[in-house]
Amino acid sequence: MVDDGKNGFSISFGGSGSGVTGQASGFSLGRHASPPVDPMSDPDKLAAIGKMVRERLEARGDAEYLGNGKADLYRIRGFLDRNECRRLVKVIDRKIGPSTLFKGTEIDGFRTSSTHYFAAGDPDTTALETKIDALLGLPHMLAETTQGQRYMAGQQFKHHQDFFHETEAYWQDERRRGGQRTWTAMVYLNEPEEGGATDFKDVGVAIPPERGAIIVWNNMGRDGRPNHQTLHAGTPVIAGSKYVITQWYRLFPWSIEQR
Repeated sequence: MVDDGKNGFSISFGGSGSGVTGQASGFSLGRHASPPVDPMSDPDKLAAIGKMVRERLEARGDAEYLGNGKADLYRIRGFLDRNECRRLVKVIDRKIGPSTLFKGTEIDGFRTSSTHYFAAGDPDTTALETKIDALLGLPHMLAETTQGQRYMAGQQFKHHQDFFHETEAYWQDERRRGGQRTWTAMVYLNEPEEGGATDFKDVGVAIPPERGAIIVWNNMGRDGRPNHQTLHAGTPVIAGSKYVITQWYRLFPWSIEQR
């Protein structure tokens, strides 16, 4: 059982196989039977997480809602100070390689940034991870490996969604690693000279890089199902470079190994 003890939110883990307990499949034997619910993408659990985090953010005085009624999307300015941002930029530059896409979804030129993977328990990011976890009220066991991205001039990440499309072949691997994604948190570490906004096309908002600001959004709708209006892009950097920290959260504990 995971319970942060502050907001009444809890998730149960246990048993074998998927590690999910206490949730019916959603399958009905009636004439108009609904398709079975994959427990690793359970809408009821996803909706509960979304509601808890949304209420937590809205209780703050500094969380600016940017979702235009289409997505739970927020920005908090000054989440990190200038010195911490500069330090993390240097860490990212130490070891970096091409950013990747999920197997079977690769398209040339779609994602051209570079990525740094922080090790679990890395002292370079422990304080930041703890701060993001506390912001959202989510236990760190649900967080994927923290990443840092660097975008040089001309680089981008075209429009995409962060949630997993369950009809794609990669889903069978990802459901074993913690299931569906819930919230995304992204921290801007610097400001390029031009370009590099995060464009939520269907929401109608493009968020420019602002050093120290964090943007967070729920990849699910309030019904606990994938919100296609969270389509977003890291638009091309025109001049300079852009650095960000990205943290994705899962429905169940994250495991880099397939279970």
